[in-house]
Amino acid sequence: MEVKDYMKLPYTRLVQEMNDESGHYFYGRILELDGCQSTSDTLEGLYESLNEALEGYIETKIENNLSIPIPEAPNNYSGKFVVRLPKSLHQRLAIEAEKEGVSLNQLALYKLAL
Repeated sequence: MEVKDYMKLPYTRLVQEMNDESGHYFYGRILELDGCQSTSDTLEGLYESLNEALEGYIETKIENNLSIPIPEAPNNYSGKFVVRLPKSLHQRLAIEAEKEGVSLNQLALYKLAL
């Protein structure tokens, strides 16, 4: 595959709005490609700079004959997984969910999304 072919693939872009000692900006990364990231003052600028970072990342990998991960389709995932936890943590989460008036599943989803 060539760079243009990789650029068309549906890589997952993770975007975060940042406010820290550097000021206000947007940070983005390509989830499937370790180290492929960028920042910008605007969302539009971030999208452009992230695409530039993606292109450079792919070019570098191709030039060095290194493998490039391909994004997986979301339909490869069921949306379910099993987690084993200590009984005491299960109890604590169940009590918290009841106090909040939500299901244990909803509480766990909320906590995982943080």
